[in-house]
Amino acid sequence: MIAGIWQWLSDPANWTGPDGIPVRTLEHLRYSLIVLLAAAVIAIPTGLYVGHTGRGRWLVTAANALRAVPTLGLLFALSLWLGPKIHGNLAFSLPSIIVLVLLAIPPLLAGAYAGVEAVDPAARDAARGMGMRPGEVLRHVELPVSLPLLLSGVRAAALQVIATATIAAYVGLGGLGRFLLDGLSLADYPATAGGALLVSALALIVDLVLAAVTRLVVSPGLTGKYRGASDVDIQTSRTAAAIEH
Repeated sequence: MIAGIWQWLSDPANWTGPDGIPVRTLEHLRYSLIVLLAAAVIAIPTGLYVGHTGRGRWLVTAANALRAVPTLGLLFALSLWLGPKIHGNLAFSLPSIIVLVLLAIPPLLAGAYAGVEAVDPAARDAARGMGMRPGEVLRHVELPVSLPLLLSGVRAAALQVIATATIAAYVGLGGLGRFLLDGLSLADYPATAGGALLVSALALIVDLVLAAVTRLVVSPGLTGKYRGASDVDIQTSRTAAAIEH
């Protein structure tokens, strides 16, 4: 099997044409990016609002309940319901995007909410003492301090979306899921396993990129990486860094 997988991956025919690995990978990335952006527009502002005001915590609970929904079953249900009402490629892409957005919302919402909720009250009090208004406290203190948890939610959502976007192939879309679906239908198991490896590699690469972005945008004073520092020193540096930014 390993030899067959390597032969499939190294075959030049699989790297060219409209059904080649580069084209399918770009399709997979495009679908995943659209889904993450749509989910982020909904989930991140909502999570920041809930964490900042303490209102609507039930939204976080309700979003987490979405994790229990069977993704493939929901995709088929939406495709059967929306398909006859929509014409063109949108009849295939819209159900997949809706399902994947619902999948991405819980980790994004939870990360944004938990990040703001975990901000030390001393940082908020210091900001208010400087005359900041509630919106300024959110932008200049709570949001910067919440970045580690917020970006952890983004990484979790990206991994889930990339891994689950393979199901879009079941309703006629492209992406790396085509290799799994076509391989299973033709009993071409090297192609199926090769497609699975490509999805795993893509998810790993995206996660490494997001980890690097996290290291760049999060202040060292917010990560507690200063060795030998006391808890008071670390908390002081976190508060100072939040107010300065």
